[in-house]
Parts: sequence; structure tokens; C-alpha cells
Amino acid sequence: MHYYEVAPTTLIRADHGSFTYSSETPLVIGQLVRISIGKKSYIGLVMSESTKPSYAVKPISSALDTPPLPAHLVATAQWISGYYTTHLAQVLQTILPRGLTTKRRAKMTENQLPILRNRTQNVFTPAQQDAIDTIAAMSPGTTLLHGITGSGKTLVYIETAKKAVADGKSVIILVPEIALTSQLVAEFSQHFNDVIVTHSGQTEAQRHTSWLDALRSITPRVVIGPRSALFMPLADIGLVVIDECHEPSFKQEQSPRYSALRVASTITHHTSGKLILGSATPSVSDYYLAAQSDRPIITMDTPARTDTVRPTVTLVDMTKRTQFTTHSFISDPLITHLKQTFASGEQALIFHNRRGSASTTLCENCGWQAGCARCFIPLTLHADTHTLSCHICGYQSRVPTSCPECSHIDIIHKGIGTKRIESELARLFPDAVIGRFDADTASDQTVDRRYQELYDGKIQLIIGTQVIAKGLDLPHLRTVGIIQADAGLSLPDYTASERAFQLLAQVIGRVGRSHHPTNVIAQSYQPTHPAISEGIAQNYTDFYQRTLALRRHTNFPPFVHLLKLVCTYKTEATAIKNAKSLASDLRALPDVEVLGPTPAFYERVRDTYRWQIVVKSTQRSRLIDCLTHLPSKNWQFELDPLSLL
Repeated sequence: MHYYEVAPTTLIRADHGSFTYSSETPLVIGQLVRISIGKKSYIGLVMSESTKPSYAVKPISSALDTPPLPAHLVATAQWISGYYTTHLAQVLQTILPRGLTTKRRAKMTENQLPILRNRTQNVFTPAQQDAIDTIAAMSPGTTLLHGITGSGKTLVYIETAKKAVADGKSVIILVPEIALTSQLVAEFSQHFNDVIVTHSGQTEAQRHTSWLDALRSITPRVVIGPRSALFMPLADIGLVVIDECHEPSFKQEQSPRYSALRVASTITHHTSGKLILGSATPSVSDYYLAAQSDRPIITMDTPARTDTVRPTVTLVDMTKRTQFTTHSFISDPLITHLKQTFASGEQALIFHNRRGSASTTLCENCGWQAGCARCFIPLTLHADTHTLSCHICGYQSRVPTSCPECSHIDIIHKGIGTKRIESELARLFPDAVIGRFDADTASDQTVDRRYQELYDGKIQLIIGTQVIAKGLDLPHLRTVGIIQADAGLSLPDYTASERAFQLLAQVIGRVGRSHHPTNVIAQSYQPTHPAISEGIAQNYTDFYQRTLALRRHTNFPPFVHLLKLVCTYKTEATAIKNAKSLASDLRALPDVEVLGPTPAFYERVRDTYRWQIVVKSTQRSRLIDCLTHLPSKNWQFELDPLSLL
């Protein structure tokens, strides 16, 4: 008789992640099995061998008809559970696909139309060749690839992946947005056959088919996808690439709240593989940690094309209304450049990181403002559907024709969103083919579905939020307009200026990648703010040094670890009382600094009140000790949060 520790994929007991079972036949670690708990049947994962216990145990009912998971995934699941203090069952629900036991008809997966790229044989610049040689020569571990926009990081990824596959190793390429998978697939498909693509836009059956394809594969494979692609069960991983590694989307917002960068490091440690973190604007914390380690930082500070012409950047001060004679929020220089771009048959991009039509609806007579009764935030106007919407809980109502307080009919809408920008530009340029890309875009109109149109220049005017700000290579793009460069700069968060700098530098990087003259018109209410001036200049060095000094002075990452604690209660008084009580207990602990309690940034969500506490410590283990004082109900925690909002 053989004995094994088996972890159910369903949370059974909060204090136990695995249970001992017996099997008459030997099993392999990582095997998926059926087990019984009480009178119910569950799926479980064999985690380790065990000795015969002193008590009676149940037998494993059966093994699933799939190969065992690779050893590195089993080890990574255990690491995530411990490092992020999350129950193992929740980790397994993240790592494993849904519908493991669902019987599916054998059918071909839906293939998208092939994307055409006008690439010829790759010729590497000296900087690209140095990067390729450095990665090839380095020992297993992590390297930061800091390359300016247009420096050709993708070709470095491809060449490095070729070397890994030639050595019999599989490769995982992570992108921050589903929208960028199409572009990477197009690039990699010219060099690799049968690339596996996985993302949340696929059906459950498609994702399960891709997962089984990776699990059963006996040859090296290349997988491309967002954060979840990291858990594709490839047998022997030699390389993981995280493109645009600075993006917040690489940190999962739901439990387990893991960082894909940290998990990827763990996976490559177990597989003796290499991890490349690529970005033109790496996070201050990641760059500092890379500089403090003995791992290489690879710099690519020259464009991939020798004939590249840097864009002409015009900074428009939005407080000077003399530059807005034609339109209230689209400046005269921007309108002029758009006219010239469309007249020459080329493409323009307008970036604004706020969706909807207007952020505020109010009565001009009495000051009444349309707000969500559940979340206490202003409702956002969506003019195309003539509705007011709460972007937290999803509540919707019709736009009032008169004020519900004073019955006055002077209802006005203020603020700028992508839908309003679209309608205004459609009025100014009625003949232009416009594509808007944001969270409200229909599933069949997203960037990944329309990428070929974008690449070919058939969409003349691109309007969108951050989904269009990074990574995209658009050869017909000649003009970039930024409606409000300082949007988000005043948010009460220590990373607000860093995020503003990154978005600005990235969106400017969509042009200036060829011999064609290009223009950027950036509008801002704070044109002299360092994050704006350095972002426009794409001056990462000065921004990094200044921000690092500020972080050191204010005691924020990378000099400390953070723990964010949020309580949720039906009444504000109860939330305040319990938050103050916990903060008092935590202040008695050694080597921690407690901030708060304070109302959360979104203080009221779905009829509940939220208060938060932030704990700092130079020792991460001290923050984990704090969690032992956390009440079992009404509280959520996040270790290493990227934002305090």
C-alpha cells in the first residue's frame, strides 16, 4: 500500500491544505486524482509521498486520464501558498483550468485569420546582438532588459527563444494585455510552428484544449499569453519572457494576489531556466532590486533602425486657453496635425486614460450631482447608450431630463472620456475611419480582433485608454495626441507619478520608430511637473534617480515591504471601530510602522463601508506575523501591493 498527501482543489478546511490518502498502485507526484471527502467526490493533486499514518485513511478513488503536472508547477503552487499566505486550494484553482472532468467533443480549435507582417530576415543591431550574447552567456536566473521603445526587444526575445528551443527547452512569453497577444503571435509565428496561445478571451473549452496540448506535448513549445499563461504545464521550461514587465496587470487582484514576476522567478529557479524582464520603463522597485543583485542589467538605448527620426513633441499648457480656439479640450495644434495626417492618408492615435463620455452629471441650478447610492461616487455618462453608470458596482440609470431635487432642466455633463472624444472627433473629421478601444469596447471590436486593420492603417484614427499605450507597433502611425497627460497624477498613491511617467513615455514611444517624421501633441494642466517633462523626454534615468530618492526619504518600496489591510462592514461606525482596534494591536508589534486607519480610496462599495490600514516593515516576515492578528471575517489583505488605492 502506498500513501500520499493529496491537496483538494476545493477549500475543505481552512487549517489544512492537504490530506493523507492510500493507493494500491504507485502514483506520481503531480498526478490529478479523484478523492472522496465525506459523501462527496473532489478533484485533488498528489503533492508528496507520505508514510502510513496511525489512523485509518480513505483510498484514492481513481486517477484522471491526464499526464502528471510538471514538478515545477507542484513546487510553485506550494511556494505561492506560503509566500502569499493563501490556502493551497485557492492556488490550485488559479493554476489549473476549469472543467478538468468535463467531457468534450473532439474538435478543432477556432483559429484566427493569420496576421501578416512585412518583416524580412532579421538583422541585429550591435545593441541587440550584445543583449542576445549576454543572455546566452549568463547562468540560469533573471536579467532586466531595459530597452527604449523601438530598440527591438522583440527580436531579442525571438532569438533567445530560438536558442532555448534548439536546446530542447520550452518558452513562455507573457504580455500585459490580451490585446498584445496578436502582435506577439504574429511575430513569433514567423519563426516557430504551432505556437500555443492562451488568454481569458477564449472559451473554457479552448483554454482547456490548449492546456492539455501543453501537458501532453513531448517537444519544446512556445506559449504566448497574459499572466495566466505562466501556469501552462510545459515539461521543461528554459526561458520565460515578461514583456512590459512594469505593467500592474502582472499582479493578480484576486486571491492569491501573486506577482507574475516573482512567480516566474520561482518557476525558472526550479527549471534552471532564464527569466527576461523587458521594459522601456521598468518599475523603480524592480530596477533598484536588479541593480542591487549580481544579475546583469542589459541596456538597449539606441533605436533598432538606423534611419529613425525622433518625433517632434509639442507640449500644450491647458491653462492657456488661447490654444483652444476651435475646441474646448482638443487644442489647435492637435487639430492641425490631425488634418495633415488624414490628408496624407496616414494614421493618428489619441490617448486618454478615462472611458465614458463625462465623469460628472449635475444640475446647474442647485448643484445636485448624479451619484451611485451604493458606492457614493459620481455616475459616468455613456452618451452612446444614454445611460449613467457606476464603474464600481455596475449600477445603471437613465440620464435625467430634469433635476430630481429642484426640477430644473439645466442638467450639464462635465469631464472627458474616450466616448466623448470619439463623438467630438467624428464631428470634426466625419470622413475618418475611427476605432475606439477601452473597457467598453465590444468583444468583437477589441485590439486583438482588429489588429490587422490597425497594422495596415485601415483604422485612420485610434482612440483609447492604456490598452493602446504600450507595445503596439503601428507602421502607418504619424501623430499621437494626449488629451490630458497629467490625468491620474494627483491620485493619493505613492506610485501615481511613476504610473503617469510610464504611460506618457510608452504612448510617445508608439511613434519615432522609422524614417518618417512624426508628431506628438501632449496637453497638460501641469506641464512643468517632473513626471510630465521627463515622460515627454522619455528620460528614465533622471526620473528613476529622483523617484528613488523620494521613496528613500518617505520610506516606501523598494526600501520597505508593504501590507494593505481592508475591512468591509455594513455601517461606517463598525468599520471605524474595528479598524482602530486592529491598528492598535498592530502598533504593539516590533519592527512595523502602521499608517491609518483611513477610509479606503473607494470608501463605500455596494452598500458597505471600507477602511484600510497600511503596514510597513523592512522585514517581510514581520508583515506575515501581522496576519495572525487579522480577524477571520470582514477583512482582506494584500502583501506587496502595487498601489494603495
